Amino acid sequence: MKLRNKFTELLGLSVPIVQAPMGGGIAGPKLAAAVCNAGGLGLLPIWPMQREQAASQLTELRQATSGVFGVNLNVAFGPQAHLELALEFSVPVIHFFWGDCTPFVARAKSKGALAMATVASAAEARRARDAGVDILVAQGLEAGGHVWGTIGLAALVPAVVDAGGGMPVVAAGGIADGRGLASALMLGASGAMLGTALLVADECGAHPQYKTAILNAGEGDTAYGTVFDTGWPGAPCRLLRNSTFKAWESAGSPASGTRPGESDIVAHGSGRLPIPRYSVQPPAADVEGNIEAMALYAGQGVGLVNMAAPAATIISKIVQDAQDLLLDEQK
Repeated sequence: MKLRNKFTELLGLSVPIVQAPMGGGIAGPKLAAAVCNAGGLGLLPIWPMQREQAASQLTELRQATSGVFGVNLNVAFGPQAHLELALEFSVPVIHFFWGDCTPFVARAKSKGALAMATVASAAEARRARDAGVDILVAQGLEAGGHVWGTIGLAALVPAVVDAGGGMPVVAAGGIADGRGLASALMLGASGAMLGTALLVADECGAHPQYKTAILNAGEGDTAYGTVFDTGWPGAPCRLLRNSTFKAWESAGSPASGTRPGESDIVAHGSGRLPIPRYSVQPPAADVEGNIEAMALYAGQGVGLVNMAAPAATIISKIVQDAQDLLLDEQK
């Protein structure tokens, strides 16, 4: 059984897998290219980058794959400049996140790109549909990293599918194995977005200690909230419960400005850039310092992630396991 559907046909993919656009140097050109070369859709989060860096990474990605790839743009931070850069590079898929992308959809599609938007409710799905979006991403509360919505995936996906009027829907949040992919497809989705499962891929730019923490974590080891919000105030996220989170919790979960150790510099990034304790910056491979105390983003499916391997191997196993399960259901 091949997991081919309207989503894979629209993009010319061989597997219904999308790589989550994990920022901070975690999901770079190498990971995105590896996912594309495995038959899925790799996404490069260019929105936090300066133009020169974004252009360099887009060039690297294009040279590393002949597959379909996309870029991730953050609506809340003003996507116009990065949208224009994506159009200059003829990026095939433009993914909008964190807000209403309506003002930017027509421009995104003006040179033939497909527009994809993350939504967290049926109402947002209808709005995106009416704006001309081609693909919806239904992000559930289980997702790791920054979480746009508050509804669990099992309830959200069918609602978004119904509201989408037949357009492809990608399920995102807590999917880390073949059972999760099969479940999403059974709920009506046409594909799944993988984040935490690909954090431990060989091509991922996460720090080795971050990858080890993911591999050692259980299903109850994540927390959701806004404690790590320096650099993106008020944006809720899901991450591993680490020493920083536990100290904040023990102090009574105080608001920003009164959190324990708020003046601490826990690590340094590229160019010796200081990283404060509550920074949204996750630990990329070049970070030095107290890695454990940083924002270790992870979804609720983290307890299912137990294999460090090339991205193609991880994707192949998830897809094969989903195929086997769905075949069993048909018997």
